[in-house]
Amino acid sequence: MKIVGIDLGTTNSLITFCDNENGIKIIPNRLGKNLTPSCVSVSETGELFVGEIARERLVTHPELSVAGFKRYMGTGKKIALGSREFLPEELSSLVVRSLLEDAEIYFGEKVDEAVISVPAYFNDAQRKATKRAGELSGLNVGRIVNEPTAAAIAYGIEEKANHTKFLILDLGGGTYDVSLLERSDMVMEVRGVSGDNFFGGNDFTEELMNMAADKFGLDIKEMTHKDRAILFKSCDEAKKLCGPHPVIPVSAVLEGKLRETEIKSDDYERQCKELLIRLRKPIEKLLHDTKVKIDEIDSIILVGGGTRLSFIRTYISRLILKFPCFSINPDEVVAIGVGYQGAMKARNKNIKELILIDVCPYTLGTSVSVERGNGEYESGHYLPIIERNTVIPVSRMATVSTLTDNQREVRVKILQGESRLSQNNIFLGELTAAVPPAPAGQESVEIRYTYDINGILEVIVMVLSTKVTKKIIIEQNPGQMSPQEIEDRLTELAALKIHPRDEEMNKLLLARGERLYEENLGDERLYVAQCIETFERALHTQDRDAIKHAQVVFAQQMDAIDSNIFRG
Repeated sequence: MKIVGIDLGTTNSLITFCDNENGIKIIPNRLGKNLTPSCVSVSETGELFVGEIARERLVTHPELSVAGFKRYMGTGKKIALGSREFLPEELSSLVVRSLLEDAEIYFGEKVDEAVISVPAYFNDAQRKATKRAGELSGLNVGRIVNEPTAAAIAYGIEEKANHTKFLILDLGGGTYDVSLLERSDMVMEVRGVSGDNFFGGNDFTEELMNMAADKFGLDIKEMTHKDRAILFKSCDEAKKLCGPHPVIPVSAVLEGKLRETEIKSDDYERQCKELLIRLRKPIEKLLHDTKVKIDEIDSIILVGGGTRLSFIRTYISRLILKFPCFSINPDEVVAIGVGYQGAMKARNKNIKELILIDVCPYTLGTSVSVERGNGEYESGHYLPIIERNTVIPVSRMATVSTLTDNQREVRVKILQGESRLSQNNIFLGELTAAVPPAPAGQESVEIRYTYDINGILEVIVMVLSTKVTKKIIIEQNPGQMSPQEIEDRLTELAALKIHPRDEEMNKLLLARGERLYEENLGDERLYVAQCIETFERALHTQDRDAIKHAQVVFAQQMDAIDSNIFRG
């Protein structure tokens, strides 16, 4: 039985297998190329195109072509392609099917099973959507493997030293992952993951697009879809010249006119300053979570086409104080690692068996009410039960009590995310347990979350007085809230009654507190929450002197927490 490895990327996809004589081999597509663009297009007559042709049609027929749909996996978002609508996993299945046809022609026989890679920061819905994409193409998806883990396997499978720590930065076209892995003997342990599912190399291309449009005297927002596609492709190619050349030439036929300009590489790098900060933040978060210092990292691995930009490599080198490894083509390294995984699953005798220990990438918890003083409670606060980067499989338990006299039921909302407020996290499901009527606080419910290696969450709720239990297994696809949806929700909340907390300084301090809550875990996270709640109580008094004093205290508390982890 042949098991192939598939790197299903935002920009390009690849398929690999283990050759008994030559190790892992990339199967070329029908054009003889290793990379198949993750693009789909449909002709006016309904004929589908996948890969290189579809990528070309992104420019010529933008309304009939689509790319970058991986960003929306698991969200339920419908993507229009001509007169049709597709889910992102349906579009992805067309890419997988194209890869599969290439492999079956190469082998001269049918392929039934595959291992597919996903960004480490993909949530459960996104992982299940990826698996469904493989299944829609007719494959049995034997395993989902994290892209950074696959890259570490490709680089470290023959590593002899024990306790080798790999920091993997995977900057694809539309997603960004940072993972820390440690290898000991033939065990590869994922110590932690971080990332941004709505950030990638395409953002750097768009920055160059904005600069070029300004030079041309054009407003990108007013350009046609087709002209934007043309300019994007031109800038995507042109940005590769940044670094080796002092200027970046950009030329494109826009509005029927050839336009040419030159942009200084230094100016482009300065323009990307905010993007580099965005590149840095997940690294800070990961090292903070894992409590690993910079000098403890043995090797940095760069993955994804986005890492080809010279100033990104320079920035990472200065940040981590080491030269990154990129001896393996960054566009192919994940596919090679996934090929190893496929070979291990097939029990290939020529491949060393490697044990993988993974983590839960997101915090899982429930919604509770917290005391505000004077016997008053405020609902909608998040109670983490399994915190992010916990080694899986894992089982954790929390106990909650009734809030009101003669309360007859406890409703347990199952949530995923990092926000202090329940409404900003992802709703996964709900359980309701009946409790005997009693004075407030006398009836308690035990909530147990169990998360396994396949990304399936089991929740058991037990009423302690009656021992009655209820159980739910979360296998449905809850969707993924985009940054825009979160922003829209916060805008709705901001429209409520004007209050001292809405003053600029208060808003800034609260936003900083929320950020630090999301970045920290355990006791530090609890401390930040307590500081926020104390500050909010001061705001509720509407006493300006008390608020001014609270501002100073809260700022000092946040300064103490918000230390720079790169100092060590």
